[in-house]
Amino acid sequence: MNKKIALSVSVLGVFGVFLSCAWATELFSGADQFVAMFAPWSVFLLVLANVSTVKEQNTADAIKRTEELIAATDKLRQKLWDDPHRPRYHFMPRQAWMNDINGAIFWKGRYHIFYQYNPEGGYWKWMQWGHASSVDLVHWVHHPIALTPDRDGPDRDGCFSGGAFVNKQGVPTFIYHGVPDGTCIATADDDLLVHWTKHPANPVIRVPKEGEPGHGKYVVFDPTAWVEDDTYFALIGNRIPGIEGDGTALFKSKNLEQWEFVGSFYKSDRRWTDAREDCAVPDFFRLGNKHMLLFCSHLQGSQYYLGRWNGKDSFGAETHGWMHWPGGHMGGPRSLLDDQGRRIYFDWIWEIQGKDRERAFGWSGVMTVPRILSLAADGSTLLIEPAPELEVLRFKPRKRQNIHMAADAEIKLDDISGDSLELAAEIQPTGASEFGLKVRCSEDGTEQTLIICEPSAHKLKIDISKSTLDEAIRERYHCYRGNGPPVKAQEAPFELRDGENLKLRIFVDRSVVEVFANGRQCITQRIYPTRGDSLGIALFARGGSAKVISLEAWEMAPTNSY
Repeated sequence: MNKKIALSVSVLGVFGVFLSCAWATELFSGADQFVAMFAPWSVFLLVLANVSTVKEQNTADAIKRTEELIAATDKLRQKLWDDPHRPRYHFMPRQAWMNDINGAIFWKGRYHIFYQYNPEGGYWKWMQWGHASSVDLVHWVHHPIALTPDRDGPDRDGCFSGGAFVNKQGVPTFIYHGVPDGTCIATADDDLLVHWTKHPANPVIRVPKEGEPGHGKYVVFDPTAWVEDDTYFALIGNRIPGIEGDGTALFKSKNLEQWEFVGSFYKSDRRWTDAREDCAVPDFFRLGNKHMLLFCSHLQGSQYYLGRWNGKDSFGAETHGWMHWPGGHMGGPRSLLDDQGRRIYFDWIWEIQGKDRERAFGWSGVMTVPRILSLAADGSTLLIEPAPELEVLRFKPRKRQNIHMAADAEIKLDDISGDSLELAAEIQPTGASEFGLKVRCSEDGTEQTLIICEPSAHKLKIDISKSTLDEAIRERYHCYRGNGPPVKAQEAPFELRDGENLKLRIFVDRSVVEVFANGRQCITQRIYPTRGDSLGIALFARGGSAKVISLEAWEMAPTNSY
């Protein structure tokens, strides 16, 4: 109804109300029949006119609000897109904060990841579970928040980390730490895993108070769970009271509601971990002929054990390894098994720009590229490779071959540069004590990040001493969570076998660098170059010569729209 019609209807309505009043007071004697017939319709017309006016006003307000949101969204999108440190093809939320990867699961043809999420800004607060899914591990669809704390529930102070599994009824299921009360369960209501129902018995494993069973025997913290035959097993907590070092408790159940404490899951060994470490965000699964316990220590970050699970009450760790080293910032791992039988690993890479900066920028946290974990033929060497699906992002290929580098030489590659790249290199050491590539190099070399192989020392390194001119960031290149002094390079153990060439896959994405070496090692590094010309790529050799058998480079298409 347009304004002219509404006005006419209003006039008729007012006249009708007047007649109604006249009828009621017998002002128009002898006209009762006419008035009685017209008055009810006139009241209806008046109400109709008022409703129409209100609707028009509501519509106008709705239009204004919507267009204000459009303008604000466009400004936010542009702000994030223009941020020189925000990755372009690594997964991250559209904005705001993320940390630990949670509940990764493959279901009905889709890869699902969940993650600790604060949608209000680039800072940690009142944790919820963000959710995204993909059919190709590369392009992700953002879904509504999967888990939100209930104001009067056991998770009222936050839905903290946990895992996902398929229960005995064939339904995807979450197990997570509800703060403050304990371990909680939720089940999916749909195949897109968008809607979840929390178990009415939550918390199914309560944080034991003093005097209650379990107090002093175990700690209730980040869980994971799995099913074997007719039994549910769960790892609960990050320490075992009275036992030195990292640890977690084993529980079992027949119905997900009543859980029995079995005991300490494994014995921590000082050969491998510090006595002050813990076993947070555990993930436990079969890998080849072994089992892997993947976890994060609040002291040192992401790491793992390989060993034997007796299927009943304990895990015997045989070897230990790290997913990052001092100078790195990775610590919230989770994995899934897909329909191809691949064990796919994800981890959280956190920021070191500082809380105030991250909050001002409007985002914090990014996920590693998906990695495939497996065991070598020896049954004990961990193999780690980037998911081949990432190759779909490649464009503008360039290739160089048979480049000879003299001792202490550096060769700048004028035809290869950028801040969103994939590089693949095969280098033959012919006497060099150190050799490798430089990425994100400024024209004058004041900013550069070096990827170094040191064969005699059995090391693969990322030298970060010149990665940024920002002194505030350089001071944060230390052990995980600020433990220990700043370091100049993140160093990982890596041994080239006799006659073996170095084969690198390098992913450069703005402030993230991931380096895969010979399928046996991977280093993840945050860098924050300040100069707009820090885009160069170079080759180098020190203490002897080296030969670049081949070098391929691709620009990488963005998957983050902003």
